[in-house]
Amino acid sequence: MNPPKTDARRHHDPEARGFASDNYAGAHPEVLAALALANGGHQVAYGEDDYTENLQRIVRSHFGATAEAFPVFNGTGANVVALQAVTDRWGAVICAESAHINVDEGGAPERMGGLKLLTVPTPDGKLTPDLIDRQAYGWDDEHRAMPQVVSITQSTELGTLYTPDEIRAICDHAHAHGMKVHLDGSRIANAAASLDVPMRTFTNAVGVDILSLGGTKNGALFGEAVVVIDQDAVSHMKHLRKLSMQLASKMRFVSVQLEALLAKDLWLRNARHSNAMAQRLAEGVRAVHGVEILHPVQANAVFARLPHDVSERLQKRFRFYFWDEAAGDVRWMCAFDTTEDDVDTFVAALKEEMAR
Repeated sequence: MNPPKTDARRHHDPEARGFASDNYAGAHPEVLAALALANGGHQVAYGEDDYTENLQRIVRSHFGATAEAFPVFNGTGANVVALQAVTDRWGAVICAESAHINVDEGGAPERMGGLKLLTVPTPDGKLTPDLIDRQAYGWDDEHRAMPQVVSITQSTELGTLYTPDEIRAICDHAHAHGMKVHLDGSRIANAAASLDVPMRTFTNAVGVDILSLGGTKNGALFGEAVVVIDQDAVSHMKHLRKLSMQLASKMRFVSVQLEALLAKDLWLRNARHSNAMAQRLAEGVRAVHGVEILHPVQANAVFARLPHDVSERLQKRFRFYFWDEAAGDVRWMCAFDTTEDDVDTFVAALKEEMAR
């Protein structure tokens, strides 16, 4: 059967790849195939379709018998909906100062979600019970937003990982204070792949109440999900999702992508590959005199410091971002489609620019 004709034109080089973000990558071919499979005919809208129903079974296999998935459009939406679900109007969220919800979501948790973020500086993007205690106080003080949730990111915004025992300690500490725990899992697959454990090992098994499940950074075209693990911790999730403009009418096309990733091992294959490419990149960079790797490379991110002018010249050849431009810090991200040749070509270019 011939593919349908289209007037659309390709406007980019499909062989071009950079190191700016795993969001730059396209969709994995198996995800695209799943979307085509879900197309055709009519399915009930707003999540009452067969694909969303089957997704629940798959999510429970990863996150326990009480888990329930609420597909949404994007990661910011997932975080805002999840945090609203576990806070009162007067509630606050304790998070790392570097957390995505604090730095990279345009103020959405506070402006759209009505939440107060109580931030804590961390050396490696990770919270600890002691760091949490810097903000975990004043529950009876009506002049202060009430700490009700601890939000952590796995893997963190600095590419570091929590061990399952570290998350268990956070959950035990938070629960002892009557707080819930939210996990931002936009790169949860990379964390599980690096730790070589199932995702449940550092989520439902250690006390996480609710999480944002990433798909886009790991090969989906679009779409994430809020996964409620503790049903007693949340209320009115369906209403919150709609109120937050995150209810997809044709939800089957979000759900089938998550199904394609999670039903077998595509999520793990993609994450292992992007992690391996980051390790290859780090090994190559370590051999370049004058370039410093700033954080342990534990997922698919490499943070480095190098001369500002070198970065500017290199950016003309490959896309990537400054993390702290004043300090000369940059971030290089690998994706599921990053190749060994991509990495080796980039390292060679870095060596050339450093030698100029």
